[in-house]
Amino acid sequence: MPNKVDNRPFNLNAFEGLPADAPVVMINLLKFNESGVERYLQYLSEVQPHLDSVGGSLRYAGPGPGNVIGDGDRPGWDAILVVEYPTPQAFLDMVSDPGYQVVHEHRAAALEQGDLVATSAWASGS
Repeated sequence: MPNKVDNRPFNLNAFEGLPADAPVVMINLLKFNESGVERYLQYLSEVQPHLDSVGGSLRYAGPGPGNVIGDGDRPGWDAILVVEYPTPQAFLDMVSDPGYQVVHEHRAAALEQGDLVATSAWASGS
């Protein structure tokens, strides 16, 4: 899926193995460029209507992590954002919308690196 702002590859295979009819959680690992925090906050305020339109919701936004167990004092991320979508398709619908692409410019301009990880909850087996 091409993105007019961020030219890194979009890995649709990340959704393989995730249930098509269950919520998907997108973990955003963020490293800001020098003036990126302000631009990212602008993105957050402008992306909300797009999230609402597909039933998505911001679950967590906060500073970068510190290791409790693991090597090193702190991974290289400045912030973490967790967003839940009702289905993987809802996420894809949002990011392919031309209106979202305009808002995404703020995200792209804010980041030195921004990794996005998709996951779904394990089935409880009950």
